[in-house]
Amino acid sequence: MRVVRRVLTIVGAILAFVGLFWLGQGMGIIRWPASSFMIDQYLWVVTGSVTAALGLLLVLIARRLPRR
Repeated sequence: MRVVRRVLTIVGAILAFVGLFWLGQGMGIIRWPASSFMIDQYLWVVTGSVTAALGLLLVLIARRLPRR
């Protein structure tokens, strides 16, 4: 159970970071050149927020697991 808790926490933290990064790209906080691959900013905002929420949910699930 200890390994599952660590894996869920690490994966959740990585997903939350990537989701927040994509959210920053979509909102224009992180600037990219005009010729970049980012065409539709709304899609980046939605994808980033869902990914960040999933990552935080994994971290919360990992915290509820028993420490043995």
